[in-house]
Parts: sequence; structure tokens; C-alpha cells
Amino acid sequence: MSTITATTLLLARHGQTVWHAENRYAGISDVALTDTGVAQAEALGRWAAAHPVDAIWTSPLSRAVRTAAPAARALHLTPHTEPALTECDFGVVEGRTLVEFEAENPDAAEAFRTDPAAHPFPEAEDPTAAATRGTAALHRIAGAHPGQRVLIVAHNTLLRLVLCRLLSIPLSEYRRVFPQLRNAAVSEIRMTGDETAFLSLNVPV
Repeated sequence: MSTITATTLLLARHGQTVWHAENRYAGISDVALTDTGVAQAEALGRWAAAHPVDAIWTSPLSRAVRTAAPAARALHLTPHTEPALTECDFGVVEGRTLVEFEAENPDAAEAFRTDPAAHPFPEAEDPTAAATRGTAALHRIAGAHPGQRVLIVAHNTLLRLVLCRLLSIPLSEYRRVFPQLRNAAVSEIRMTGDETAFLSLNVPV
């Protein structure tokens, strides 16, 4: 009888960007890190040096790649890029704040606040589809690294949706249950086949 080996996934949101400092939705837009974001990336690299991982996977967006780079250098690893870890497309709200959108379309903003999974922004990616692609990516990564520790650098909304899917929390609750993944903080899960254990959230580095 075969035994399924657990994989530890260390989930990190990328460092602060110029849009996040203003609370603007970045989504699929390729936005640079601020000086604070670069410092957060360096701190994550020092954390990785003290808590080594066996592999690093990132979203292809430059803010995630840049955040993972110091950890990769510290551990002499070449990061893997996974397109399915890209942030959600926020449609008409890309580059804007929720307050700006609300001033233009208060009904849609209220519907989003009430149930962001059922009422995403106009022209945005379906959150259910985003949760599906992100969850499948984590399962693929875990399957490729049985028994290992893997650092994954991705994005705030995608990772919150994935955590809800893995932990059987309704996607409609992702903003309430996980108000924010802090920049470059680490959240730890352990995946064993189809089972996920949630070990920590937003541990500072």
C-alpha cells in the first residue's frame, strides 16, 4: 500500500508596488515594486536563507519574480514560473481604487462588497475560474515536490481564493475570512494528496 507524502507550501505575496501603496488594483498589469517592496523582497531572501526551501515557484508577473529573486540567490535555486499563478484580471478596475469605481458605479461596488465571487468587477476574470486554475497549480507543484518545502510567490486575491477552495470555505467569503495577505509575509500549508492542512497566516519575515 503506497503512502502519499506531504509537501509544505510556503505562500508569499509579492512586495509592495507603486499601485498597492495607493490601494489600486494591479491585477494582470505589470507594476514595479516600490523601494519598500524591494526591501521586503530582500527580507524574504534572508528568511529563506534561514528557513531553506527545496524549490521556488512564482507568478510570471515581474513583481512576483523580483520578490522571489533574493531567496533564489540565497539558496542557489532557479525559480520556476507558473502562468496559472498570475493574479486575477480585475477588468475595468485595473489601476483604479474601489472608491473610484464606487463613485462611478455604486450598485456594482455594493454587489462586489456583498459577494465578490458572484459579482466581480465588469470585464474581470471569474473568481471561480481563478480559484480553479490557482488550486490546480498548487496541486501540480505539490505533486512535483513530494516531501519537500516549496516557496511560492504570487498574489493577494488569487492566493486568498485558492486558500478558500483548498479549505472548503465559500469563495464569497474570501475578502472577509482573509482580509489581506501582507506583502512578503509567509503563510504555510501542507498538502497531502487532496487534503490540505492550514498551518500559519501572514507570518512576518
